[in-house]
Amino acid sequence: MRAPIGDFDNAVPAPECLDQLTEPVAAAVRAWQGAVPADQLLYVDTDPEIADTDVFVEHYGPRLLDQSANCVIVAGKRGEETTLAACVVRSATRVDVNGVVRKHLGSRKARFAPMETATGGSGMEYGGITPIGLPADWPVLVDATVVDTEWVLIGSGRRRGKLIVPGKAFAQLPGAVVLEGLGVS
Repeated sequence: MRAPIGDFDNAVPAPECLDQLTEPVAAAVRAWQGAVPADQLLYVDTDPEIADTDVFVEHYGPRLLDQSANCVIVAGKRGEETTLAACVVRSATRVDVNGVVRKHLGSRKARFAPMETATGGSGMEYGGITPIGLPADWPVLVDATVVDTEWVLIGSGRRRGKLIVPGKAFAQLPGAVVLEGLGVS
């Protein structure tokens, strides 16, 4: 089937290609519940060499910049306690780590989590982390503009492949909190 966004001719419902996903993402798709049916989560095969946003958009077209999102893992620290959280923002923006994230997590300091922490804790590949299938105790902070976007392209858990997901589905993820101003220009 043709994807609803981008120039992808072969979009496949994620439940039909679980073997293309990392185990945490596949498990989340298998257990998917909510207003958005699992078969609306679409998988498209992409070249892992161009997985990073700037190269990806250059290859597939600038329109995708407004229709894609990045998921980054942050670490908030207060005293000896560290809280990991996912932040999902439109690709044309950056995460307000020291403002919105720090305040929401109640942290004195917040920063991007080290790559080993993000990949080891999520079971996903660097450059392909998605909020679908993250550990249940990680809050998933989602910028409101992502939820308001009809279809959103995001990582699939691997550098190869992307998911195309209705924006409103991000609000139904376990631990999801929709925040205004999480993504800033």
